[in-house]
Amino acid sequence: MFQMPDEAVFNGQANDNVELLKAWSGTTIAYAILQTGAGNILSSTFLTNLLVSAIVCGLGFVLHELAHRIVARKYGAQAHFVANNAWLLLSIVIAFAGFFIAAPGAVWHRGYLTPRQSGLIALAGPATNLVLSALFFIALLVIIVARMSVPNIVITTCIVGFSLNAWLGLFNMIPAGPFDGAKVLNWSPLVFGITVAIGILLTFVLSSNTGLRTVLSMLT
Repeated sequence: MFQMPDEAVFNGQANDNVELLKAWSGTTIAYAILQTGAGNILSSTFLTNLLVSAIVCGLGFVLHELAHRIVARKYGAQAHFVANNAWLLLSIVIAFAGFFIAAPGAVWHRGYLTPRQSGLIALAGPATNLVLSALFFIALLVIIVARMSVPNIVITTCIVGFSLNAWLGLFNMIPAGPFDGAKVLNWSPLVFGITVAIGILLTFVLSSNTGLRTVLSMLT
């Protein structure tokens, strides 16, 4: 899963857009299956969940990886996204059993980087997810406060986008192994602590059943 790619990636023989498309497609299908249930994938509900998943996974996973790549290239490093085909297929299979694995691939970079630069590159991904989570939450609040009449799929997209991105942001801040949190902690314990605190707030407070019920009760 975390094996360094060969030189072909850094020599321009791999297409980042194709790799990102594979990651987007694989995670979209897996998450839609999880949300729908293995026995209902031929129903119209699956198509609805597929659309919601495409939007949420597209923003959550693709922008996470693009953020890593953009910041890495900003500091002069070579950076390319490589999809993990085996894990993408496995995530789809496992989704039928009711589990979701978020391992679509990774941005690989090389070049001289200071601990601060390496930390900022790592932080870019989780920070993107946490910002997206907050934006989905704000969108949901706007719909509530303005009493806007919108299709249920819009509300569902906001709720799923809020919850999933909060979880992704916090999960990637695990301070061990290949996770982004390890590099952020190595650079700045303060930044690490603040980011994790925001992730906990979004994931376990606002995204909790009680928190969401409070928000949803305002819709009625």
